[in-house]
Amino acid sequence: MITVTSGGSFINTEKFLKAMKRLNIAAVLDKSGQTGVDALRSATPVDTGLTASSWSYEVNNKGGVYEIVWSNSDNERGFPVAIMLQLGYGTGTGGYVQGRDYINPAIRPIFDQIAVEVWRAVTSA
Repeated sequence: MITVTSGGSFINTEKFLKAMKRLNIAAVLDKSGQTGVDALRSATPVDTGLTASSWSYEVNNKGGVYEIVWSNSDNERGFPVAIMLQLGYGTGTGGYVQGRDYINPAIRPIFDQIAVEVWRAVTSA
């Protein structure tokens, strides 16, 4: 059997929990989403500029679980060009074009920034 006894006031706890209810995580993530788009645009290899200008993002809230989804709408015959540039692709004549890891280095600092900003928002509530 476990017994928990408490004394004193829960005013600070209640104040913190009320602040958490008002916390707008989506606004923090929205700012980071646009920062990520800017980073991906600047890191994308440029030939025509279409792939670099095709980055977008959306912030989703699924039952209190938030996510940022970055996407690129540039497709060539149904295949995402951004992924072709990242991973490489076979040519129609049997050759292969080596991919270049540009997405991960561009977005990694954004993940770090999100962690700092969300933590700051939660702890300052």
